Amino acid sequence: MNETDIRNVIEAALLAAGAPLPLSEFGRLFEEGEAPAPQQLRAALEALAAEYAGRGIELKETASGFRIQVRRELSGAISRLWPERTARYSRALLETLALIAYRQPVTRAEIEAVRGVAVNPNIIRTVIERNWVRVVGHRELPGHPELLGTTREFLDYFGLKSLDELPALAELKAVTDANLQLGLAGASDVHTGMSTSDAPDTDEGSEDEGLTAEPGPGADRELVAGPRDLEG
Repeated sequence: MNETDIRNVIEAALLAAGAPLPLSEFGRLFEEGEAPAPQQLRAALEALAAEYAGRGIELKETASGFRIQVRRELSGAISRLWPERTARYSRALLETLALIAYRQPVTRAEIEAVRGVAVNPNIIRTVIERNWVRVVGHRELPGHPELLGTTREFLDYFGLKSLDELPALAELKAVTDANLQLGLAGASDVHTGMSTSDAPDTDEGSEDEGLTAEPGPGADRELVAGPRDLEG
């Protein structure tokens, strides 16, 4: 099988999968004895990524593997195809998620100490239900409070290969749009000296309970090709 055939098989698999595919999975696409070596597979992926340069789609490696997605700068236009499913994440949820991502493992009390407000339980429930956050242990303190950390799904959703790819805090100072990468506009205030007097005393009973609409493809993340995004 020549390089073009290998690249075509990989491309078709990525389009059909609708989720990241790890390098180890690509070997299963070929007949026994014909599977390319890992080096050949990675070379084919690099060639495919180069082929997409300057086009509307790109090949992205995340924590779970490789996927084909719409380029971020075009996601706003493409998301108009699903206007009724636009995600609107509250400032409180974004600040909480940012604190967990940057300070993990962290307890709810520690999040509240930094934000200066009580965290609405709905926010923690939302990020856990979306598999962005999980309980990774317990702090050795009275009551053994839960320690929260991010998941592989968090990295995949926001197009990250590892936590090392999180934006540097200095870069977040200039972020003002909550719908940019990681949706951390609110979090930048937290990490750069926002006065707690600028925020309400609690998230309880406010619209900052998490999601105000069901998220759809292209909202706060890359649009991923595949059946999952083409269904209803």
